[in-house]
Amino acid sequence: MSLNFSGRHFPTDIIMQALRYYLAYKLSYREIEEMFAERNIHFDHSTLNRWVIKYVPQLEAGFRKKKHPVSGSWRMDETYIKIKGRWIYYYRAVDKYGAIIDFYLTATRDEPSARTFFNKAINQHGLLEKVVIDKSGANAAALDTINVRLWLSGYMLFMIEALAIKYLNNIVEQCHRKLKGKMHQCLGWKSWEGAESTLAGVELWAMIKQGQMNTTEKMTPWEQFYSLAA
Repeated sequence: MSLNFSGRHFPTDIIMQALRYYLAYKLSYREIEEMFAERNIHFDHSTLNRWVIKYVPQLEAGFRKKKHPVSGSWRMDETYIKIKGRWIYYYRAVDKYGAIIDFYLTATRDEPSARTFFNKAINQHGLLEKVVIDKSGANAAALDTINVRLWLSGYMLFMIEALAIKYLNNIVEQCHRKLKGKMHQCLGWKSWEGAESTLAGVELWAMIKQGQMNTTEKMTPWEQFYSLAA
């Protein structure tokens, strides 16, 4: 699926490069606006914001079709993201090797939200064998619900094992730093769309850098990113 850039005032390569700079580095919209102005390419920082909201979800969806499989041993945790002055919950999971599995932004930290996250990740990657979680009762309850449904569907041999071992979750907790850095850089997001799109883009770039994109060609990480628009 190629992205539709028709009606834009700038070439595809300019849009894609501006997006990558924003997602890959600690640069604000205004800083990128200034960098391109030096090359006599003029767009407003609000234009870049619209590009992020419009194109990043499409790029991330395209990447999912080319994503390498992950291990069946997961590490799941949640952190806080500020949107319009309010703290929102952000669920993430990586496998035991640090490969990013999935992520989910939600206004609540409860069993339905945790279950939605797990279902989203399972739909992409298939059933997991075990998962390390924190001591949140909501996460444990969500896994109990999923296991009951598996059992009722005849998948008795595919029960998901839940473990609460703090040090094993260090790998996913450390991954939160770059996301928090992006949040602090923009002093908290002003819209849900902006936060969701930016977070998806930061995760996308991290997955590409970690070699999680399945490609038959030998490409640099930035070439892989640009290829998603083709």
